[in-house]
Order: sequence, then C-alpha cells, then structure tokens
Amino acid sequence: MKQFLAVYLGNEASFNASGWNALSEDARKKREQEGMQAWGKWVETHKAAIIDTGAPLGKTLRVSKDGIESTRNNLTGYTVVRADSQESAARMFEGHPHFTIFPGDSIEIVECLPMPG
Repeated sequence: MKQFLAVYLGNEASFNASGWNALSEDARKKREQEGMQAWGKWVETHKAAIIDTGAPLGKTLRVSKDGIESTRNNLTGYTVVRADSQESAARMFEGHPHFTIFPGDSIEIVECLPMPG
C-alpha cells in the first residue's frame, strides 16, 4: 500500500463564510465539541488506514537562503494514511468534519513517494 499525506487547508474566506466569528462563545464551544466527536468517529472508521492521526498546525516560519522569517499559509493540520491509490485515500476524506463542521476549506491528498536511491 502507498502512503498519503492529507493536508487540511483553511483560508480567511472560508473561515468568514462559516460564520464562526458570529457565533457566541458557547455556540463556538458546542460546535467545537461536535467537531471533535465527529473527528473521533472519522478516526475510528478509518483507523486501519491511519498511520499518523496528525495534529493541528500552528504559526509558520520560512527558512530560505536569505534566513528565517515569519510567513502565513493556509495549512491548518495533517493526517497520514495508507491506501491502494490516491483516489481511495481521497475518498476517506469526503464529508470530513474539517469542512462540514469546522470552518476549514479543503483537504489535499499528496502521495508520499519513496526516497530515490
């Protein structure tokens, strides 16, 4: 089986469209609890395929030949799964709580290729 990195993305437009900021603190906490319960169910459903459940991602530093600087991107989390194909890996994430409950935008599925040599 192949390994795939699922990268959770969120942008300001999807966040604003979700109405998250308009929710009261109690409503936001309730939705967060519902999302985590749904996430737990998703993990349980796909536990045989999950290599690393991953984690939310924080602030970003960019390292280049010019040094280290703060930057911003749309990465919000990751999960590593195994599947026979990229298509079957992607199907695991259809209807995922990342964008059905939380204000996430999308999930990108990238094959983890073997190192050359």
